[in-house]
Amino acid sequence: MEVHVRPAPDLRWLLSPRYRGAGERPLPFDPDATAGHLVQAAGIPLTEVGAIRADGAPVTTAARVRPGTVLEVDPVTRPVAVPPGGFLLDVGLGALARRLRLLGTDAAWSNDADDPALVARAAEEERVLLTQDRGLLMRRALPHGALVRGGRPDEQLDDVLDRFAVPLAPLTRCTACGAALHPVPKEEVADLLEPGTRRSVDEFSRCPGCGRVYWRGAHGARIDALVERARRGGRGRQA
Repeated sequence: MEVHVRPAPDLRWLLSPRYRGAGERPLPFDPDATAGHLVQAAGIPLTEVGAIRADGAPVTTAARVRPGTVLEVDPVTRPVAVPPGGFLLDVGLGALARRLRLLGTDAAWSNDADDPALVARAAEEERVLLTQDRGLLMRRALPHGALVRGGRPDEQLDDVLDRFAVPLAPLTRCTACGAALHPVPKEEVADLLEPGTRRSVDEFSRCPGCGRVYWRGAHGARIDALVERARRGGRGRQA
């Protein structure tokens, strides 16, 4: 006796390669398994799931199914709201974290956080955990999570801005630690500047967390291009 999990086309890439062509995953029937358990057993984290139907009828993830049932699985409807705490990124997404911070998004990241610490922090701070690790998203203690698509940081950013309604406030956060930047008079940071910068720049911001000083410099055009791409191609909104 079997149950068949049939994801929508946008989720079929999560099936193991041997089942992608058929577009569904057969699983042994287990009277104790819920619809949610079966969907995850097929390789699809519930964080990526919108509606589920059993033989055409809507069901919850807690529903039990009968032998022969076909579970149709829809993806999350995009865009969705960002939780109050913002984002938390796993160790492999540092470049994405920096891009999100450039856009003014609260994006926490550490290069040495293990999986239990990430889940605990996401729950404590009401953050959505961004990762490319499906197993991490299947942890029961994780309140909010999302599987990031794309191999390059720009592709990953496009996916995050498509999935979430992210308010954009460019150049308002420290790219190193994520703290909100504060305007600072030039004379307070003059001793930290190169002579050319002192002569040509008058407006500065400083991070209250790590002390870094920011101004519009040689990378301004690249940053402008990133912001314009976010506004044009993603679903981000200017604050």
